[in-house]
Amino acid sequence: MMKFTKMHGLGNDFIVIAGERQLPGNVAELAIDRCNRFFGIGADGLVYILPSEVADFRMRIINSDGSEAEQCGNAIRCAAKYIYDNGLTDKEELTIETLGAGAQTVQLEVADGKVQQVRVDMGEPILNGLQVPTTVDEERVIEHPIEVDGREFRFTAVSMGNPHCVIYVDDAANFDLATWGPKLETHPMFPRKINVEFVTVTSREQAEMRVWERGAGPTLACGTGACATVVSSVLNGLTDRTAVVTLKGGDLTIEWNEADNHVYMTGPAAEVYRGEWE
Repeated sequence: MMKFTKMHGLGNDFIVIAGERQLPGNVAELAIDRCNRFFGIGADGLVYILPSEVADFRMRIINSDGSEAEQCGNAIRCAAKYIYDNGLTDKEELTIETLGAGAQTVQLEVADGKVQQVRVDMGEPILNGLQVPTTVDEERVIEHPIEVDGREFRFTAVSMGNPHCVIYVDDAANFDLATWGPKLETHPMFPRKINVEFVTVTSREQAEMRVWERGAGPTLACGTGACATVVSSVLNGLTDRTAVVTLKGGDLTIEWNEADNHVYMTGPAAEVYRGEWE
């Protein structure tokens, strides 16, 4: 029997598994099966908490389509909460190794023995077009035109260990995510596909975002996408370096620190239930 914990960060939900030494060989099939919302447990992805040689713990994320994500801001908050709440550490600051962004430092806000908020050092954003990666050979890809089915968008490219393109629209909350998200995700301009954020900036301190995640489709929240949104909005002169990003599942506070060039994300994580599968 495999024990699991269902968790979410602002509605971006995961099946969290700890105690393994490495990923199982059939992990892609497991993710597709267990993440299915009708015939399985239902989740945006599997999160494995594993031993690390360079950090306190290692996190691996398998999307609901069986592909692996390099990083996920909501998943790392869930992993941090799981680690502390289940007594795997008593430290309120620890490091978690990720596939695409290295070892990241997380600070835990604890009350009554449980983690309430997690602040994650998400590292430095990658802005070089080829490194994001896109096919655009520029140091910074800001408001670059892209055409899909006869419609032109303009995107700003940011990697937070995984690739993002941020597109500003008049009404993010009601934007036709299902039509344009998958077409942009798989556009030839993005050689490893891409996460797509549709954003409406409402003030210098706030932006509203909807996301189409690579490998998972529409989700209620995306932590790395919120980070990319603030970086993009600063580059475009739209927000201050600290801003609240409002997602369908709730709010994240993002700071792009000018002194160290790191992006810091603060938000909650929650446990939903525990179970086991054969």
